[in-house]
Amino acid sequence: MTEQYDVVVAGMGSGGFGAALAAARLGMRVLALEGSSELGGTCVRAGVSIWEPGCGGTGIPFDLYSWLKTVPDAVGIYTMGRHCSWPEDGFFPGGESVIDSTRVYAETLVRAADGPLSRKTQKGRVREVCHGVPFEPSIMARAMEDMLLATGRVTLRKEALATAVEAENGHIHSLRLSTGEVVTAPYFIDATGDGVLCEACGCEMMVGQESRYQFGEPTAPEEPTDCVNGVTLIFRATRTDTPGIEPLPDGVPTACWWRESFPVASVVEYPNGDLNMNMLPTMEGREFLRLGPGLAYAECARRIRAAWHWYQTVLPDFRHFRIGWVAPEVGVRETRRTVGEYVLTQHDLAAGLAGQDHTDIIAIADHPMDTHGAQTKGCGGVTSAYGVPYRCLIPRGMRNLLVACRSASLSSLAASSCRLSRTIMQLGQAAGTAVAIARDLGVQVPDVPAGQLRCELRKQHVALEHPMPPDLQAHLAAGK
Repeated sequence: MTEQYDVVVAGMGSGGFGAALAAARLGMRVLALEGSSELGGTCVRAGVSIWEPGCGGTGIPFDLYSWLKTVPDAVGIYTMGRHCSWPEDGFFPGGESVIDSTRVYAETLVRAADGPLSRKTQKGRVREVCHGVPFEPSIMARAMEDMLLATGRVTLRKEALATAVEAENGHIHSLRLSTGEVVTAPYFIDATGDGVLCEACGCEMMVGQESRYQFGEPTAPEEPTDCVNGVTLIFRATRTDTPGIEPLPDGVPTACWWRESFPVASVVEYPNGDLNMNMLPTMEGREFLRLGPGLAYAECARRIRAAWHWYQTVLPDFRHFRIGWVAPEVGVRETRRTVGEYVLTQHDLAAGLAGQDHTDIIAIADHPMDTHGAQTKGCGGVTSAYGVPYRCLIPRGMRNLLVACRSASLSSLAASSCRLSRTIMQLGQAAGTAVAIARDLGVQVPDVPAGQLRCELRKQHVALEHPMPPDLQAHLAAGK
């Protein structure tokens, strides 16, 4: 039996959620597919339960934040505390972010858009400007599901994957699911994170670092490499009444065995006082791809135990905590990316909105180029807000498929900036809105008028300019 929908969205992480919700709100019958038992993708399953500072983040991300605010201790806003770049504040093995109840959501929407920041030389300004949004992952999963089902237009299939794709001449006709169902729709959105639908359709994919000459990016390597951004296995530290250093499991040495010294960690306080521990990174990206998810997870689990033992040894504050939870999945920053009608590159990030001449910008961002692992060059390269064109969501040669996840049409360098959760959610919101417009006009996704798409996104409170216009500022202020 074949089931018919208006749009099928594969993957219910940040991008898929944004796409499904936007399409449903515009009256489309949506089939939302999620391979795991809960929604949220890396935000939930990998414990990446912090929205980092950055412009954009309005529209559906703000709607989601507003839902979370109705639940005690579900969400907060952080200010930076101690940092290894500020030894005058005392030793800390990385960076600390603490809940700050004086801050409001609008203050989380700036990073580089108002000028570059240097942690080493601008401590006061960094603490004043950089505010992120930590949240409870289980409540986030519930919020996403509740918001989708509240539309009355979304059919949700959990633990359901696309196992076969029937496509020809740039059109997907149907998907066969792991549940045995066959589903069809006029439009499809790939939000799988790995470009699963795009690859199955034969789209050109990119993996690793492109050479300097492919896109003319000045900080790309001279020759292409197989390096991808590092992965992290996040764990949660919960407070204990009996301070001490947790013993190491059998077979886990005290010394770091995979690099010269233990990596630094991003330590973010949850609203209830627990700590989100993000070792930067736990494993090189190419090692993760070589080992595969199962073996990589097992090795990462050993590494976080050793690192936590060291953190507790060198900083007595951590002895008041114990590992209370380990994410069931590794946090992956980069795998495959799709070649689209336009590839976002370092040139776009450097030019910023003022220097870009795209007429189809559907999201903005200002996170620095940020890589983790042996190829790390630190954070940098972005000094103002830049825009992501709609064409980055259109796989080259496809007529009824959009991609709205980290596998969008981004160079490796651009992806290191454009990969954050709220940005990806905004790509999803644009994709869901685009297919609704395509349906109304009776056209394919490459033919959606950019002006009409941008107009509809503005109606949905999506920021497409920086600074934000007064009406959008007022909308955020009303919801705090």
